Amino acid sequence: MRCPFCNSEDTQVKDSRPTDDNSSIRRRRNCSECGARFTTFERVQLRDMVVIKNDERRQPFDRDKVMRSMQIALRKRPVQGEQIEISANGIVRQLETMGESEIPSFKIGELVMRALAHLDVVAYIRYASVYKDFCNPQDFDEFLKEVKELQSQKNQAAE
Repeated sequence: MRCPFCNSEDTQVKDSRPTDDNSSIRRRRNCSECGARFTTFERVQLRDMVVIKNDERRQPFDRDKVMRSMQIALRKRPVQGEQIEISANGIVRQLETMGESEIPSFKIGELVMRALAHLDVVAYIRYASVYKDFCNPQDFDEFLKEVKELQSQKNQAAE
């Protein structure tokens, strides 16, 4: 594994352990050249997936892009990084089990929204406001009605 700080190829694994959901291996590494420490994750990849964008462009699926979008929506919210990691792993597993090698971007967006709705309602609203491209206050009003219904269902299920 190449060191992200000095690009040396001489790095050693100091510690390996599974993540909480056992979907990947977390490895702590040390660079013998510059002494830097960093973490890598090893995951199973069942197939290469391609995302079909709204304008019909195709690009390789990037799990890190899903993680980044969730982290942006969850910025300054009381959600742990491990919870985001578990949710992202769940999204990737759902996409892989769909059996399709080409996935429309809107399906990924819907899965991210569903995961965020379970993690944090404010993050869900943040993500939806960009994903659904709200243009005027009426769009928010309609969406907030849906959010209130979702919250009411969650509260009833918890009782």
